Amino acid sequence: MAKQVIISVSREYGSGGHKIAEELAKRFSLPYYDRNLLDEIAHEKELKDHKLHKYDEVPRNIIFSRTVRGYSNSPEEVIARMQFDYLRKKAEKGDSFVVVGRCAEDILKDFDAMMSFFIIADMETKLQLVQETRKVSREEAESIIRRHDKKRKAYHNYYCQTKWGDARNYDMTINCSALGIEKTTDIIEDYIRMKMEMQE
Repeated sequence: MAKQVIISVSREYGSGGHKIAEELAKRFSLPYYDRNLLDEIAHEKELKDHKLHKYDEVPRNIIFSRTVRGYSNSPEEVIARMQFDYLRKKAEKGDSFVVVGRCAEDILKDFDAMMSFFIIADMETKLQLVQETRKVSREEAESIIRRHDKKRKAYHNYYCQTKWGDARNYDMTINCSALGIEKTTDIIEDYIRMKMEMQE
């Protein structure tokens, strides 16, 4: 792809946002960054047997965190900043990619190539997906959804000026429940292609 395109997908837990992002990456033949972003960083920094994933998209522990002269002792914050820096460098180089979460819609908002989407779903849809994928009861699924979304909101709102899930901060906020994952992806793909044509 000659023209740079950066696609950011944020999501409610259980909304199908990951699947939509993966499908967009396939349709546009782009690198896909999610949890694997930490593996890329570890490889670049030659970190062996890294345990970075346990701190991925986790809010900073305020009780045990200290920041002195701009340096934080919080592993959660260090990992977050490493990911933000990595994504910025990719964008500055002119790379195209799809990224899930990681505050990308905020930290990369100054790049013209950036398009951001927030995927939501009805609770019933989310419950079904989480029950199927996690093999848990309805009550457990509801608890998992609420816990993950609470963490995502806290993580995002700590690092960003914008608020997590506020439709004004995204190109599009779309409810996946109405049309399903494939047709929702179709709508987002059409939007991206139209916007790319307008930028030519």
